Amino acid sequence: MLRVGIVAGELSGDYLGAGLMRELRALEPDVHFEGIGGERMQAEGMDSLYPLETLSVMGLAEVLRHLPGLLRIRRNLVRRFLADPPDLFIGVDAPDFNLGLERRLKAAAIPTVHYVSPTVWAWRQGRVKTIRRAVDLMLSIFPFEADFLRRHDVPVTFVGHPLADEIPLEPDQPEARRALQLEIRRDELLVAMLPGSRMSEVTALGPVFLETAAWLRQRTSNLRFVVPCATPAIEDELRRQLAAVPDSQDLALVRGRSRECMEAANAVLLASGTASLECMLYKRPMVVAYRVSGVTAWLARRLVRVPHFAMPNLIAGRRLVGEYAQEDAVPERLGPAMLELLDRPELRAELQESFLEIHRLLRRDASREAALAVQRLVRKGMPPAHAAG
Repeated sequence: MLRVGIVAGELSGDYLGAGLMRELRALEPDVHFEGIGGERMQAEGMDSLYPLETLSVMGLAEVLRHLPGLLRIRRNLVRRFLADPPDLFIGVDAPDFNLGLERRLKAAAIPTVHYVSPTVWAWRQGRVKTIRRAVDLMLSIFPFEADFLRRHDVPVTFVGHPLADEIPLEPDQPEARRALQLEIRRDELLVAMLPGSRMSEVTALGPVFLETAAWLRQRTSNLRFVVPCATPAIEDELRRQLAAVPDSQDLALVRGRSRECMEAANAVLLASGTASLECMLYKRPMVVAYRVSGVTAWLARRLVRVPHFAMPNLIAGRRLVGEYAQEDAVPERLGPAMLELLDRPELRAELQESFLEIHRLLRRDASREAALAVQRLVRKGMPPAHAAG
């Protein structure tokens, strides 16, 4: 039997970990998983020793408050895995928790894998030394991450991104509009606006996006707007913000369904984050905005070492889409950038071709590739009779 320790720290890691577990079981039917995971990983048969929520802590104050408990859980996992070593350990994202765990296990000759590279290519590049000490193999979901890690002598395999496997190469705009029950006239263009999935993002960007919609209305009359709301609380907040905006009857709020809203749109205005990757995979031209506190922005300007923050630009290594941060994320900048996309169908078509090329680059059957890389690593360290099984 193959025994695998595996720890995911949040819902996105639960999604990635479940896909990897499913494909590894297809390669190694007699496999047992134990560690920490959510509903998806448990549905794949893992024995979760702690609830996933115990690690899903965000924000500096929250982490500090929960730090003693997090360190206690990590110590317990170290003791458990050292006392009864698994054949392999996989840390899924959550680098602040998993890299320390992986370093202890690797020092005890337990093969270690980390799935999803920490953002060492963007900031705190000195962490690459920690990664080298902690992992036998990094599984990278973006090619630029793999290139950076190879330059720093970290063993890495680029496996692609599971979202690129999940989202079809050809979007179906008419079907998305039907599903949302949006009746868009032939002469109308639909703009999707996604100010974020966290309340802090919506508080910062919601009014800016609504003012940008007003800016666009003053300059063109053939627009409709749709805004997906991640939670009921965010919907309430956006309705409150919307009440202060005149002539907004052309704007529809939708509960959830952010992907369908993007797929249905002609162009998208959104907050930086995973949504920009999804938007790119749906081949939708976009403008990306980012606003954080003044202190965070001050630190980022001194620590971050990449020229772009929008995911399509990071992957392409050049400015494909407009990105506006802090004092630049205002209607007077966002509006003209959106208007250019809406007025120039040839620009939208050019962006869609670039997005399709990137989609194909990322579409590698990521979970399967990750499982194959794990299998190669674990069999390399097994006795010949076991490895040949």
